[in-house]
Amino acid sequence: RVAVVGAGVSGLTATKCCLEEGLKPTCFEQSEDIGGLWRYTEHVEAGRPSLYLSVISNTSKEMSAFSDFPYPEDFPVFLPNAWILDYLRRYAECFGLWEHIKFGTTVVSVRKHTNFANMGQWDVVTEADGKQTLHVFDAVMVCSGNFSKPSLPLHCFSGIEKFQGQYFHSRQYKHPDVFQGKRVLVVGMGNSGVDIAVEASRVAAKVTVCTGRGAWVLSRVFDHGYPWDMVFNTRLMSLIRNSLPGPLVRKLINYRVNQWFKHENYGLQPEKSCLVREPVLNDDLPSYILTGRITIKPGVKEFKDNSVVFHNCPEEEPIDTVVFCTGYEVSFPFLEEAVVKVENKHASLYKYVFPTHLQRPTLAVLGLIKPLGAFMPVTEMQARWVTRVFKGVKLCRTLSCFLCQLPPQSVMEEEVNEKKKNQVRRFGLSFDEVLKTDCLVYMDKLASFIGAKPSVLGLLCRDPRLALTIFFGPCTPYQYRLGGPGRWEGARQAILTQWDRTLKPTRTRVPADSSSPCPSLLAVVGFLLLLAALVFGF
Repeated sequence: RVAVVGAGVSGLTATKCCLEEGLKPTCFEQSEDIGGLWRYTEHVEAGRPSLYLSVISNTSKEMSAFSDFPYPEDFPVFLPNAWILDYLRRYAECFGLWEHIKFGTTVVSVRKHTNFANMGQWDVVTEADGKQTLHVFDAVMVCSGNFSKPSLPLHCFSGIEKFQGQYFHSRQYKHPDVFQGKRVLVVGMGNSGVDIAVEASRVAAKVTVCTGRGAWVLSRVFDHGYPWDMVFNTRLMSLIRNSLPGPLVRKLINYRVNQWFKHENYGLQPEKSCLVREPVLNDDLPSYILTGRITIKPGVKEFKDNSVVFHNCPEEEPIDTVVFCTGYEVSFPFLEEAVVKVENKHASLYKYVFPTHLQRPTLAVLGLIKPLGAFMPVTEMQARWVTRVFKGVKLCRTLSCFLCQLPPQSVMEEEVNEKKKNQVRRFGLSFDEVLKTDCLVYMDKLASFIGAKPSVLGLLCRDPRLALTIFFGPCTPYQYRLGGPGRWEGARQAILTQWDRTLKPTRTRVPADSSSPCPSLLAVVGFLLLLAALVFGF
């Protein structure tokens, strides 16, 4: 019996993976519906993630799909939140998940059962309609997300207590009406900060975005109009990124992201361009800076009564409203601190999933990761791995065997610490950046644990067309259903038709002499020529 906490993206795929492995999941959802972050509500609800009405996915539908459930071909390439919620409802219906979800039920506490050392069981206390119930589960999958407890470090902003205007965290934002005619300051330059700034600039008197670090800005529309992630996240590109020397990779990244526009001229150049920053996805920001709708400033030095002073800018800037886009805290209020240790907003988890110190690996945290790519396939792969580990733990009690066995505690702790050091060196330590990881490398690693990693060389002999598509084309999630547990018969066809589904909603007018909708190998050759020029030209 497995307790699944939350019925968002992670909770739904966790429930499905439990069913696939013959486990018995019970999914507890405190609200009255599924969707988690992707279910829009007009008002902010305590303990739940909150999003604004205009949110659109930053990753394309083919890269974001669950690995055995492609999006309908008529869905947009980048999806408004309502379309994603519709997709999740279809997913739950298709795989019979509704009957395993208990709505209106809050998980109050998760504690080790008295026999935990021997059996690894958990006491789970839930509350529904004012009544608390104690359950005993063999394992727990924590899928409560990381967007419920806002991080609002007001102590870092000198003079904020004197500021007489309005200020709030981005979690409170729903519509741009609140900015009508106001002078707005957006603090922080993540995806939410830039989205809010762009929306505010359409109704506000003035919008300023302040950032101490800068950011690389990408458009969803990439080379030749193709989705950015279907061009960027390929096995070829990953091989190049992870094989070349670090300085050369950084030069390539700097060159590539500045092709759309030169970031330095827009005040956006990252402070330390030697670090790999997570890109901001926004199609409007450069043009809004050009047309004066948005101004970029350095970090805040001090707030005054009705103004703000920025670093290296002596003059005061009049401000009416401040939006703090400062991220979220890692929080598990139903868990004892000793179960999942959180330090500096970083949970010590092996492969971002398993606590390293438990005697029995029967509790896992899903979705506490920021992949440089799509989130849904990553959390699904985590669930596939976790359920194999849980199933192995259950079987080993009687058969002395493991389907997937975790390494010894000392090995896991050493890897967690080393990973944290590497992420700090690569990204710089700020907020939740230790949660960031290369999507494809991480997916391949977890897939190898369960025997689902595709073999390009093996396929080259049996199915060369598929092998070349997998290597040169976008690394869509269907690749991880070609073999191993959970193999899906439709995986090959889904891979070979991925560009058809991508371009179906946009090729609504097709001239008689139109070319093939799929990117040709010319794009690959062009990139390799660019790479050669950079290697021999610098």
